[in-house]
Amino acid sequence: MKIAVIGTGYVGLVTGVALSEIGHHVTCIDVDPEKVETLNKGVPTIYEPGLEELMKKNMAEHRLAFTAKHAAGLAEAEVVYIAVGTPQRADGSANLDYVMAAAKDIAQNITTNVIVVIKSTVPVGTNLLIKSFINSWTNKGVSVKIASNPEFLREGSAVHDTFHGDRIVIGAEDPETANVLAEINKPFDMPIVKTDIASAEMIKYASNAFLATKISFINEIANLCDQLEANVEEVAKGMGFDHRIGPDFLKAGIGYGGSCFPKDTNALVQLAGNHHHKFNLLESVIEVNNHQQVLLIDKIIKHFGSLKGKRGAILGLAFKPHTDDLRESPALVMIPKLAQLGAELTAYDPIAVSNAKKQINETITYTDNLQTALQNADFAVIITDWPDVKNIDLSSYEQLMHEPIIFDGRNCYSLDEAKQANLIYYSIGRPNQSPELIR
Repeated sequence: MKIAVIGTGYVGLVTGVALSEIGHHVTCIDVDPEKVETLNKGVPTIYEPGLEELMKKNMAEHRLAFTAKHAAGLAEAEVVYIAVGTPQRADGSANLDYVMAAAKDIAQNITTNVIVVIKSTVPVGTNLLIKSFINSWTNKGVSVKIASNPEFLREGSAVHDTFHGDRIVIGAEDPETANVLAEINKPFDMPIVKTDIASAEMIKYASNAFLATKISFINEIANLCDQLEANVEEVAKGMGFDHRIGPDFLKAGIGYGGSCFPKDTNALVQLAGNHHHKFNLLESVIEVNNHQQVLLIDKIIKHFGSLKGKRGAILGLAFKPHTDDLRESPALVMIPKLAQLGAELTAYDPIAVSNAKKQINETITYTDNLQTALQNADFAVIITDWPDVKNIDLSSYEQLMHEPIIFDGRNCYSLDEAKQANLIYYSIGRPNQSPELIR
């Protein structure tokens, strides 16, 4: 089919490329001409493993194109996906300005009957609002059907998730529309869940809220383990064997971040409040996560007392590995606090440094070399479990640092490894390791 995708961020670009890969003719539309120019050169404007290869392949086979002109991109489209951002407002609600702008562009430029599919994460009721809005602007005689098709992609593995997901959710107002979308997605060979629009909108929020709850739960267990000298990894392992619980998302750390969990949990709390329902559980989940992001600060202060003049290595800036996204990363909270306490910081990340410089105001040193960050440091803080951080020879800490004192926010190393490496090692929900002698 001929498909248009409005928005070329993490969701829009991956969606457009994937749809072209399974045989559809896709035009991705973005309002930024410079961004479109870069994409037309076959260069992704986001970092996502495997994306560039698929882009170039489908552009070469003339199934994928990019434009900044809505009239051209929407001219012959049979299906239009809205995949623009819905950032968080100050009150926690979702900002729908970009979705509404996309709807207006659709209304002003379509010339034939279309199905409009909202891929963006939007509050319940938004799809029907968008349909009403488009119909109020379109030319007479043009029919618009609306559908919800939420995404369930993880940054850093979005391409893989698109082709190996658990399910595809389609919320439509009539069976014909649902069937068209099911046919479009059939080559992905995944279970398809057909439902009403409101339920599809809620499935996205409910899924992210549940996963965030699971993360905050295991982090609270980890904090209790700290007090009881238990090992949260052993606890999580024992829990995970229960098929009613499962092992996924039971990894203790310094909290969730990124573009989805923080925004969507806040939006769901706000949505509940708008309908006079106090979502006590989710409010607690958010509170736990906010505390978890500064947990290591307390451990560092307890160890050193004063950080003035101490050299710190920050290992990782992105909110998770394999992405350059810093949205809601613990680094954005921890770096300012450590700098305010007088620490001199060198931050390492293999791909997120340029984004970090735009978002972090403190004067710190940046590097994409792990060994450079560790050189002569008095302590190291692991924020992102990049493979080169997880796989480093632990003796390197002792060799490179002034003092090998590690505060591991991602539990990258086993306790036995840390002890054998002669480190002072603090992690999350596990007993501290402190050898008798640090050379």
